[in-house]
Amino acid sequence: MKKEIFNQLKRELLIIAIMFVLVFIAFKISFASESFFVVLQTVVAVFWLIFLPGYALTFHWMGKLKFYERFIIGIAVSTAIIGLLSYYFGLIGLNIKYHIVLLPLILIIIGITGGIRKS
Repeated sequence: MKKEIFNQLKRELLIIAIMFVLVFIAFKISFASESFFVVLQTVVAVFWLIFLPGYALTFHWMGKLKFYERFIIGIAVSTAIIGLLSYYFGLIGLNIKYHIVLLPLILIIIGITGGIRKS
């Protein structure tokens, strides 16, 4: 069972890597006048803030939903949760410059521990 999950994760991470390259190419075409590193920084930020936390949060439903379903649902869930948590962390007094690092990291850790606990 664990070997099957590991193999599935390996395939999905390969798909995410391919998606990263395709999004990078699309951004580079769209923003042709920008430098390579600016476009790379933008794509990494989009993946870090939106795609990866949502993907990690949907590990719990790995057996029930297909990869693309979890990926799309994860984008919406990640965007909503990061928006809400950012608002409340701001109310608590946490400076916004820490939100970009802490919030996705917290969501990824929660998603991975929830997925491990389920399996």
